[in-house]
Amino acid sequence: MTSESSEAPAEGAHYFRTPKETTHRRDVEIMLAGRELTVTTAGGVFSGDRIDLGTRVLLREVPPPPPEGEILDLGCGWGPITLSAALLAPRACVWAVDVNELALELTVLNARRAKVANVRTATPDQVPDDVRFAAIWSNPPIRIGKTELHAMLLHWLPRLLPEASAHLVVQRNLGADSLQGWLQTQLPSGWTVVRAGSAKGYRVLRVTAPASN
Repeated sequence: MTSESSEAPAEGAHYFRTPKETTHRRDVEIMLAGRELTVTTAGGVFSGDRIDLGTRVLLREVPPPPPEGEILDLGCGWGPITLSAALLAPRACVWAVDVNELALELTVLNARRAKVANVRTATPDQVPDDVRFAAIWSNPPIRIGKTELHAMLLHWLPRLLPEASAHLVVQRNLGADSLQGWLQTQLPSGWTVVRAGSAKGYRVLRVTAPASN
């Protein structure tokens, strides 16, 4: 589900759903949070052979995660955002949420390989309703369509703790600026939506909850 929208999913599979066929897995060498890691990726999840450009921009532009509390990676894919947050904030609990069960399986495997014990994987309906987040990091799936994307964001963003922020990376030519404006009109009074960074055709939007929400 984690999505850099200019790229298509692997042929014969859609990365917003669990692939029905057996997918080829591969090991990839990556650098996350200053550490060299070997992770397992696969066809049938988004960007199954590397860290996609949008995620790289997000990880470069986002501030350090809160050291404690609950952090949400909304649309975790095989786990690059989750692993980064978990490595940088070992006392936090990082929720890796995705609709694709293969993505969740790979994230569990990659967290084990990276020796991080503070990751919890879940489908969206498995996250308890009372969990509130100290931060949300996401490369949201623009290709699911505006209606579904808007509903997803309006479901998860209000679960931020007071004064906590979400950072979303969105490709400029696929609606980053219009999404920024839409969020500002749809979220309640007191919420702020600003452009926190911009690089390589991507915007990083910061959505911040008011002091009480």
